[in-house]
Order: sequence, then C-alpha cells, then structure tokens
Amino acid sequence: MNRSVPLTLVVTLVVAFGILQMSTAAPDTPGLLRHVVLFKFKTDAPKEKVQEVVDAFARLPQQIDAIKDFEAGTDNSPEMKSKGFTHCFVVTFANEKGREVYLPHPAHQAFVKIVGPVLDDVLVVDYWTK
Repeated sequence: MNRSVPLTLVVTLVVAFGILQMSTAAPDTPGLLRHVVLFKFKTDAPKEKVQEVVDAFARLPQQIDAIKDFEAGTDNSPEMKSKGFTHCFVVTFANEKGREVYLPHPAHQAFVKIVGPVLDDVLVVDYWTK
C-alpha cells in the first residue's frame, strides 16, 4: 500500500494554515501605514506647474525622514472611472508617529502651498498593510 500523502492534500493544508494564521493575527500588530493621495488638477493648470507639483512631492522623502517609501504614477486604467483624478502618490510610514511627523512638517506644508493653486480636488486614504 502506498502511504504517501497526495500533493493536493498537502497544498490544501498549507493554504488552510496560511488563512488561519492571517485571520488570527493580533489586531494591534499592524504592518506599514500607507498614505494614498490622489490629485485632480484644474483643467487650466499648465503642464509645467503640474510637473512642478510632481517633482516637489517626489522630493519629500529626502526632506522628511519619517517617509519610509514613496511611489507615484499617473492614471492609465482602461476602466475610465478615475473621475478626473490623474495622479496617485503613495507615501509609506513605519507607524502613526511617522504620519504625525509628516503632516505638519515644514517641507510638507511648503508642498501644500505649491499644489494648492493648481489643484481642483484631492482624495486621501490611509490604510495598514499586513
């Protein structure tokens, strides 16, 4: 008699164990804090001014130590559901303290003054990674 365990059973057990581990993770042990910012620029905003905003945002990680990672990009979704938001920025913090340093930081406040005149709308969503 062959006593080897079928591969599908092993895979099923591994997946089930992984799901169990995820669902029992302590709620007070978050991962990283992501700060997602979407910009909708004014229709008459000059391309040079929009680029100035993008460049200024990209410089913030060098100016604010609390920023652990930074990503940026422009919408290219074929779904056409961006509602006019064209630019996305993801700022990563190790914890809430990092965000608390970032928001009032002089470099961030200077950036807010640069973006304000050309901005039509902004959407911000923060979430914890696992």
